[in-house]
Amino acid sequence: MAVEEEGLRVFQSVKIKIGEAKNIPPYPGPNKMRDCFCTVNLDQEEVFRTKIIEKSLCPFYGEDFYCEIPRSFRHLSFYIFDRDVFRRDFSIGKVAVKKEDLQKYHGKDTWFQLQPVSADSEVQGKVHLELRLSEVITDSGVINHKLATRVLECQGLPIVNGQCDPYAAVSLLGPSRSEAKKTKVKRKTNNPQFDEVFYFEVTRPLSYTKRQFDVEEEDVDKLALRVDLWNASNLKFGDEFLGGVRVPLRALGQAGVHDAWYFLQPRENGGKSVKVEELGSLRLNIVYTEDHVFPSEHYTPLRDLLLQSANVAPVSASPAHTLGEVCREKQEAAIPLVRLFLHYGKIVPFISTIAHAEVNRTQDPNTIFRGNSLTSKCIDETMKLAGMHYLQVTLKPIIDEICTDHKSCEIDPVKLKESENLETNRENLRQYVDRIFNVITTSGVRCPTVMCDIFFSLRESAATRFQVDQDVRYTAVSSFIFLRFFAPAILSPNLFHLRPHHPDPATSRTLTLISKTIQTLGSLAKSKSANFKESYMAAFYDYFNEQKYSDAVKNFLDLISTSGKWDQRSIETPIMLKEGFMIKRAQGRKRFGIKNFKKRWFRLTNHEFTYHKTKGESALCSIPIENILAVERLEEESFKMKNMFQVIQPERALYIQANNCVEARDWIDILTKVSQCNRKRLSTYHPSAYLNGHWLCCKLSADTASGCTPCTGGLPANIQLDVDGDRETERIYSLFSTYMTKLIKMQGQTPTRAHSPRLFSPFCAVAHSAAGLSLPAEACGSKSVYDGPEQEEYSSFVIDDPQETYKTLKLIVSAVQTLEQQHTKYKRDKFKKTKIGSQEHPIGDKSFQCYIRQQSESSTYSI
Repeated sequence: MAVEEEGLRVFQSVKIKIGEAKNIPPYPGPNKMRDCFCTVNLDQEEVFRTKIIEKSLCPFYGEDFYCEIPRSFRHLSFYIFDRDVFRRDFSIGKVAVKKEDLQKYHGKDTWFQLQPVSADSEVQGKVHLELRLSEVITDSGVINHKLATRVLECQGLPIVNGQCDPYAAVSLLGPSRSEAKKTKVKRKTNNPQFDEVFYFEVTRPLSYTKRQFDVEEEDVDKLALRVDLWNASNLKFGDEFLGGVRVPLRALGQAGVHDAWYFLQPRENGGKSVKVEELGSLRLNIVYTEDHVFPSEHYTPLRDLLLQSANVAPVSASPAHTLGEVCREKQEAAIPLVRLFLHYGKIVPFISTIAHAEVNRTQDPNTIFRGNSLTSKCIDETMKLAGMHYLQVTLKPIIDEICTDHKSCEIDPVKLKESENLETNRENLRQYVDRIFNVITTSGVRCPTVMCDIFFSLRESAATRFQVDQDVRYTAVSSFIFLRFFAPAILSPNLFHLRPHHPDPATSRTLTLISKTIQTLGSLAKSKSANFKESYMAAFYDYFNEQKYSDAVKNFLDLISTSGKWDQRSIETPIMLKEGFMIKRAQGRKRFGIKNFKKRWFRLTNHEFTYHKTKGESALCSIPIENILAVERLEEESFKMKNMFQVIQPERALYIQANNCVEARDWIDILTKVSQCNRKRLSTYHPSAYLNGHWLCCKLSADTASGCTPCTGGLPANIQLDVDGDRETERIYSLFSTYMTKLIKMQGQTPTRAHSPRLFSPFCAVAHSAAGLSLPAEACGSKSVYDGPEQEEYSSFVIDDPQETYKTLKLIVSAVQTLEQQHTKYKRDKFKKTKIGSQEHPIGDKSFQCYIRQQSESSTYSI
């Protein structure tokens, strides 16, 4: 979700690889092993959890998680939980990484020590305070100082045990005093509005005795105000601490006034005294990205340059190909390039051009598209985007069955358990392979058009390049559709959104055997049995050594490499898009129906949106997609519940609460996209619910009254290809900026002739081009090289046309530098406008000194 910021959109996303934990403390008792799982949290809100690893103190998870972050946050946290025999979950330890520290660990495998989990340290939210020091003249003429403390409001407090009934305790702390006062309790809200004022005497009035004060007059600089937030609880254990702040009175400055927002902090010495090394550690790889996307016109030069890549001859001199060469990993270039070209409808000509160039460089037809080139990575990414629903309808039903049934399919005699029968296992495996093979080879009609068009170009290029080899037109396509699409999806269904988690070890082994067999069946290789190193796999493959399997593969490949023949939108089969438990408010079809909240299993296909009492049961309610008029968030104040949204129908709205903010956004997005083309979609809606005879938002009494707020529609109808072109161009800019030193070196290095280093001018590079010589170095500029031998990172870069490459590099550098100036100006302006202590930039545990310095630089500081 984008955050608008003065014409600029800010996107946050995080990609996490949860590796493994080690040295988890053993369970007390005879059975020391634990059943552990790991959760990912934005502050205290859980947005993902791994599968449970049973009976291990060093659990290996190996799970990936990606999400767009829809709100501000302070910590990205990870918790390790243990599930006991009564299915109760107990936290063992946590890792909490501050948002500002995420870049330290960007893309690196890092071991984090688990920290103790304590209610006193689980803090989120912020508080708005106003302090004013004033002089009061007593009846006797003595001047006293009083501190007026106004607690205005809090935002983002945690919900404890399903509730949040907060109040604030305010104390003035000093060397000889500690006075405490409390606000009223605000019920059922984590964004309480207090607006209460408390007064504290700062200096000693004459009526006070020495017994009450140790000093005649206290030094204001030694005093501090403490505000603690508590959750009022009816439990016998007492109220729960939600967080607090300590404000030294020196923050008042000369003006004697202080008005600021503060981040709540953990209670001092609140955690238990547990040695950190006793809790174990967790291996994580975190990639946090924050994209600052300017208005579209800022990206026009770079975007137009990139989109012309297919027309640059040779394509190796194009901007898109250059990005693939300078990036450390081809995939980091392929992801934004594919999304950009898909968005502007130019992915087929671009991939066709780079694939044709790669085929022409390939000497052996048996190695066609076998490397991790830019071509192969771009096609992989295109298949993931355009073919995700194709996988859902083709593979998901049988993958679900395999994961549910747990049939034994081990055919390695060495790994066979005593209770298992080898022939039974072979038959189980054979049936699974046969069924998956059949659903794949009969699914050609469902293959998305964009994939068919790409496969058509691959087939034509390969057949033209290797005219003697009759099978190359098949292997060029099968190397992607089988080896890089179906086989990996079977092997790791969680990575392709076919399953929520990586399967258990036994099921994973079954899927591995199926994947290997399907991969070999699709390869159309000669002597297939010989392709298996394991003798048991070669023996098993004899089941499939029949002509009918080869014929089925060829017919399937012929079908999907026929350009433009099929259109995915014509598919009439319901495609399951998303499902899961959520809480819904009863719609009250009867006039006096009870409108309570129930947990239900929701299911969305391209035909209908349904909910069921539980998974697998018949639908309690079915909403045809054409009846969805809008899908929008529901304001929290409607039912005092977070993460709610509404599915608006002709006669009523269905109110639903998702499990967390990420799930809510996902459901809203996919429901909006799938219903985007409905002819009767609304242009306005009510952001709040209709309760007690009126709409809470606009107070209109008619339940049929037109909406008071514009809908947030405008999303493309095509679900898979929903891409923000400006954001992808921004990502490409970021990559070019990251690797700018490589671009500059490429522009400035001199060409060399085979193993004979010499110095050349730029005219010499052009002469090489005219002579038809390819240059193994990135030699496109005029600067001589004095740095010794060619650096390894450039050794594989081949320049087919130095003159054209040099022109491209100049254009890239110019476009990137222009955007760099925009970013620099934005950062400078934002820094000037940043006011520490404002609602957007609350004072944290490390920013108080910055606030004091900022205050001293401006005597007229205000929020």
